Amino acid sequence: MDAVDCKILAELQRDGRITVTDLAGRVRLSISRCQRRLRELERDGVIRGYRAVVDAAALGFGFEALVFAKLRLDTMHDFDRALADVPNVVEAQRLFGSPDYLLRVVTADLTSYQRLYEETLAKLPGVRGLTSTIVMKHVIEPRPLPGP
Repeated sequence: MDAVDCKILAELQRDGRITVTDLAGRVRLSISRCQRRLRELERDGVIRGYRAVVDAAALGFGFEALVFAKLRLDTMHDFDRALADVPNVVEAQRLFGSPDYLLRVVTADLTSYQRLYEETLAKLPGVRGLTSTIVMKHVIEPRPLPGP
């Protein structure tokens, strides 16, 4: 990756709906060269996809919790597979140390979270313990990665 690729990525992170024509103008490339570089970034997995940023509360998911999970070590792969089937878990990271996982969970409200916690999360393979923290406010929303 060179400086031009970094400029392309910065522009796309700012505006994922930008046309190739506009992108080429902003990074000072011909349209064909810009398109070729864009395809290479996609093919190489640098660009993993394109998404709309959606307001969870506008869709009825006004409650968010961060859940720390401790597991039996021999069940992590089963936990990973089962977790993929829980749509309310919108983000998950396996961590070094304790706890083993950090999950970001969205639901409509506290009552629906409690139901999800008791009926689904606590019953996932290998769970030894769950600790929840309710998100009060997003101080920094997901933002573009910093430049090199």
